[in-house]
Amino acid sequence: MTAVIRLGWAALKTKELTICGLAAVRARFHGDPGSILRLFFDQPTGKKIGPLCKALAATRKVYRCVEPAELAKISGSIHHGGIVAVVVAPSLRRPGPAEIKLWAARRQPLLILDRVGNAHNLGALVRTAAYLGVNQIVLADAPESARPNDAAYRVAEGGMEQVTVWIARDLPGLIGALRTAGYAVLAAATRWGSPRGAEDAKSAIALVLGNEEQGIAPKVAAACSRQVTIPGTGAVESLNVSVAGAILMWECFGVKR
Repeated sequence: MTAVIRLGWAALKTKELTICGLAAVRARFHGDPGSILRLFFDQPTGKKIGPLCKALAATRKVYRCVEPAELAKISGSIHHGGIVAVVVAPSLRRPGPAEIKLWAARRQPLLILDRVGNAHNLGALVRTAAYLGVNQIVLADAPESARPNDAAYRVAEGGMEQVTVWIARDLPGLIGALRTAGYAVLAAATRWGSPRGAEDAKSAIALVLGNEEQGIAPKVAAACSRQVTIPGTGAVESLNVSVAGAILMWECFGVKR
């Protein structure tokens, strides 16, 4: 059995993954209950998930109360939060002209990740994106890129269920297509960039974040509209990519009151 979470073209069959934590499991249950294959939980958590267990029983899915040590074994982590859902891992599709046209028409905010390699950083960025309503995230199709795995789902705290994750083989080409469609594509840089300008408010915005060690690839940066930098004291060289991403997403996409 395979599953595709709002994903399409040339989808590749992938393995199962585990989703840990009550918030993340509930988000998956409300968004796609049929994708839950098996559910395991400890005794305290079992008292909070009666409707979920009832729904799984109706569809003859496995659900079981187990000891914390067994949850750690199933999830591969001691940070399971008392509950583990085994689900079909998503397949990722590539955005095409139709998606780009639709995004531009809706002025859809985009987050583009150029080889962000740490799954915890990916999960943290997804959580922030979901919080701020950035529902489209594009990953570079590169060996260094973290994918939506067990750790990313755990850190995202349910945010994965609020976003659509895409994958792009040619980021410079995608960025060029976005700019042609009317996007301002802003590349995050540790220095030499400018703050977000008033002119950006006239365009749909795509924000590009780079690899934790190497930053944004030169060809990707060159394809962007311009670079943006978070002003700092210079006491440390840079911010963690998930922290920088949170600040820039708030600046680019946050609702100002």
